Order: sequence, then C-alpha cells, then structure tokens
Amino acid sequence: MSRRHSAEKREIHPDPKFGDLVITKFMNAIMLDGKKSVAERIVYGAFDIVEGKTKQEPVTTFHSALENISPQVEVRSRRVGGATYQVPVDVRPERRQALAIRWLINAARSRNETTMIERLSGELMDAANNRGNAVKKREDTHKMADANRAFSHYRW
Repeated sequence: MSRRHSAEKREIHPDPKFGDLVITKFMNAIMLDGKKSVAERIVYGAFDIVEGKTKQEPVTTFHSALENISPQVEVRSRRVGGATYQVPVDVRPERRQALAIRWLINAARSRNETTMIERLSGELMDAANNRGNAVKKREDTHKMADANRAFSHYRW
C-alpha cells in the first residue's frame, strides 16, 4: 500500500429509479461478475416486496435498515510491547456505511428463502425492525468494543 497519497474516490451515478447514491453503492455491492442488470432486478424486486408488505416507501425502509445496522465503534488490533490488544475506535462514516452494506448482503445471502429477492426483502424488513443477523452482527461488534474499553488508552 502506497504511503504517498490515498486513492481518489470514483464518481458514482445515482440509481435510475430512486435517484439515490446509497442504493447505487448497494447495487454495486450485490453485483457479481459485472452483471448490473441482475443486481438491479434483485434490489428493485426486494423493494417492491418491502413496499407491498410494509405499505410505506421502500427507500425510507432501506435507509432505516442501514441506520440500524451501521456500527458506531469497532475494535482494531494494536501491537504494544509484544502483546496485541483489541482497541475500540470510532468508525468513520464512509466505513460505517460500507460495513452496513456488507453485513446486510452477507446476512441476506445466508438466509433460507428460495430467491435472493425474497432473502434481501426479508433481511431489509428485519433490519428496519432491529432484528435479523445483520443487526446481531452490529450488536456483537459493540459488545466486543465495550468489553475491550479498558484498552482504549492505546488508541492512536
């Protein structure tokens, strides 16, 4: 990894249906092998199911689900005098969003429904109601940070 300068951020365009940048990032994370149309079909299909079941705007449900999943603190390894400590640190907003998207997709992929559309819609509704595996992952991360609060003076 180069120490000279950080990589420049690529410009992404908002999604065609809702005009939201976060949904585009979410679609790009779901996409496999460059098949964007398949990822669009999965996301928009899941949004249709969410809208049908909750009778409210799917974008607000999506954003509230991401807000419920995104972690405030995480632990990072820090080596001090031959010992490795798990030091709790605050999560930057970009990383918070990226972790929430990643955890939501992994939780949806590990569900038991038949199609990815059903899995994603189920996990979105669970996350919006503070349930599901993605929210559990956030809770575990917070518990780990809370348990290692004694090492917070090693923060850098």
